[in-house]
Amino acid sequence: MTDTLRVGVVGVGVMGADHAARLAERISDAALVAVSDPDIARAKAVAAAHPDVRVVESPIALIAADFVDAVLIASPGAAHEEQVLACLAAGKYVLCEKPLTVSSASALRLVTAERAAGRPLVQVGFMRRYDPAYTRMKAGLGRVLLLHNIHRNMAAPGSFGTEMIVRDSLVHEVDVCRWLFDDEIATVSVLTPAPSRLAPAGVSDPLVAIFRMTGGGIATAEVFVNSQRGYEIRCEAVGERASSFVDAAAPFPNDFLERFATAYDLEVQSWVDACRRGVVDGPSTWDGYAATAACEAGIRSLHDGGTPVAPIW
Repeated sequence: MTDTLRVGVVGVGVMGADHAARLAERISDAALVAVSDPDIARAKAVAAAHPDVRVVESPIALIAADFVDAVLIASPGAAHEEQVLACLAAGKYVLCEKPLTVSSASALRLVTAERAAGRPLVQVGFMRRYDPAYTRMKAGLGRVLLLHNIHRNMAAPGSFGTEMIVRDSLVHEVDVCRWLFDDEIATVSVLTPAPSRLAPAGVSDPLVAIFRMTGGGIATAEVFVNSQRGYEIRCEAVGERASSFVDAAAPFPNDFLERFATAYDLEVQSWVDACRRGVVDGPSTWDGYAATAACEAGIRSLHDGGTPVAPIW
């Protein structure tokens, strides 16, 4: 590997394009060298904004390229298993945006494949672990007893159905709970209050989730993706000796890219530094698998009237 980590980005939609700009403009000791996307015009537009960036039509070809040291995957979740497996086969470091995969079974296959590779190569993109407000909270809490989360978006596309609220939004609260409690989720309950009349027809929004941790802690999470208020993230952790808040001061930002811009910068910089040291130590394939398994349990609970459901390990 060269002194500068040469990174290729797979998938340059909203998240991938943001990461491409981050790598090209704000991350030390890294260079954006290639992008790949099924929308070739979109890939060319991203590459044109940054000198010396190649467009590679196939994501697998980008992963295999000898001029790429590490790969940032921001493609749709259904493509992640094949692409992460290709990175593992090539012995290349990868930062994979959440979800690790779209099912716990496929995520577990990646856990197994990484273990067979003999060293950690994969980091999963749970950026809240790098947000300064969250890291300050974790540092001062000690043993956590209770956790209360709020996750509100201005609006979501009409295609963003109820199951997607669990799988693509609540997944962040799942990871925050596992990280702050330092514990696994024993059961998940997903409850459906009266839906907002501003939500698309047939979508249960907001949702309320209750997590019971294996050590006895309890967490609540409200997810409201059509709140019309802006992007509002709050968290209160109650510990044995202290309580702490991640608050959301109005006016609220427009979206997650604005709210978590610093967290994404810190996350990608930490990953680049870890790759250059040869030890990837961020959220792991197991973290990705556990989050997906908990969300699957949440979807089963959703369809069973909020009955507590245990993730299948």
